[in-house]
Amino acid sequence: MADVRLRVAPSPTGDPHVGTAYVSLFDLAFARQQGGDFVLRVEDTDRARFREDSEQQIYDTLHWLGLDWDEGPDKGGPFAPYRQSERLDTYRPVAEKLVADGVAYYCWCTPERLTQMREAQQKAKQPTGYDRLCVGKSREEREALAADGGPGFSPTPVVRMLIPEDVPLAFDDLIRGEVHAPRPDDQVILKADGFPTYHLAVVVDDHLMGITHVVRGEEWISSTPKHLLLYDWLGWDRPAFAHMPLLRNVDKSKISKRKNPAARLTWFVEEGYLPEALRNFLALMGYSMPDGREIFSFEEMVESFDWGRVNAVGPVFDLDKLGWLNGHYIRALPGDELAERIVAYLGVEGDKADLVREATPLVQERMTVLREAREMLGFLVDDEFAFDPAAATKFLGVEQRPTLQAARDAIAGLGEWSTAAIEAALRSSLIDGLGLKPKHAFGPVRVAVTGRTVSPPLFESIELLGQAEALTRLDQALSL
Repeated sequence: MADVRLRVAPSPTGDPHVGTAYVSLFDLAFARQQGGDFVLRVEDTDRARFREDSEQQIYDTLHWLGLDWDEGPDKGGPFAPYRQSERLDTYRPVAEKLVADGVAYYCWCTPERLTQMREAQQKAKQPTGYDRLCVGKSREEREALAADGGPGFSPTPVVRMLIPEDVPLAFDDLIRGEVHAPRPDDQVILKADGFPTYHLAVVVDDHLMGITHVVRGEEWISSTPKHLLLYDWLGWDRPAFAHMPLLRNVDKSKISKRKNPAARLTWFVEEGYLPEALRNFLALMGYSMPDGREIFSFEEMVESFDWGRVNAVGPVFDLDKLGWLNGHYIRALPGDELAERIVAYLGVEGDKADLVREATPLVQERMTVLREAREMLGFLVDDEFAFDPAAATKFLGVEQRPTLQAARDAIAGLGEWSTAAIEAALRSSLIDGLGLKPKHAFGPVRVAVTGRTVSPPLFESIELLGQAEALTRLDQALSL
């Protein structure tokens, strides 16, 4: 199978959907196992929803995940161009050939007429679908019908498939075995503006680009009989199909960008998930390793890949499970590598970056996502230091003044600035000297120097701040 070729074909209509990465992962795993090619094609014919910045977001997020392609709009390749909007001359000749062969026809019905037709069908409790008014009619015959007060006529026609009565509805799927789909309607394949619909464009592009395996979501099962008809009518070899189970919310609804921020690939970057953890998680959504392991690398997935191990049941997109996985990968990273990832995520440099590197060992075991580093280390790197209002109200009141003053006096007198010396001084002053329990002694000090009730270990945090800055913050707390 040296000629295996797979593709992912996202639409640049907003933040890339996590499903794009999900399908790309399985595409790439099989392509790499078989020594084949993985193609990125941009399906940008939906001009109403097109977004200028979306294509670059597709590149950036897939690169971030390590799901790199062999051919695409940004790389070129032997089957360029890889944007559908640059291939428009390709589709009309195919549509016209299908009309000439009698398996497709021109339809001049207006959108208003189609709406009225559907409403009448629904009212009569009939199946909805085109009533084939335009089948067998010339433009002149259809126009004359409208001129006599007949159904609405549009001067620019669309092209529809003429679905035969005996259309085959069963096909073989690499994941599901034999699949049965519902009978399709007379699908529009070329719109009045000359742009193809998905159904024509995907078949033409997959054929011309030599795609051997089409991997896509299960929502396209109902369209597969139409696509197979087009392959057969045009005398082209059929590709193999694999319909992936849909990613679902906890309530089993389809995951969507409108309802779930995790449907956006950029959300995972913003939250600070590690790409290797997200790859592992997306693999688990549809794949099981032969030995049942849940933690495995992409390379291990490639080595064991088998379509028979892909689960056909829609998986629940469990962010708690992803958090557990991400925490595992964070703890498994060498400390210096994690430090550089945190530095890059926080966007700090110079002395602040050095502070983050020093503090990383203090937070590595406490983090689930890199976003938490911003919360835990903000007291070291934020341009403006501020107390969390709720924490200040609870821990920096008048009754805590003796504690804060004693803490200030203890560290002001230190000649050696080290974690051990800071801890000894504070314990001696607050626990031995004032007779406080540790939680009452150190809670106010933590809020005073970090601004929060939760932080990295207190004495190490004070050491990283430096003596002058720690004293400044205790003075700020005392001044409240």
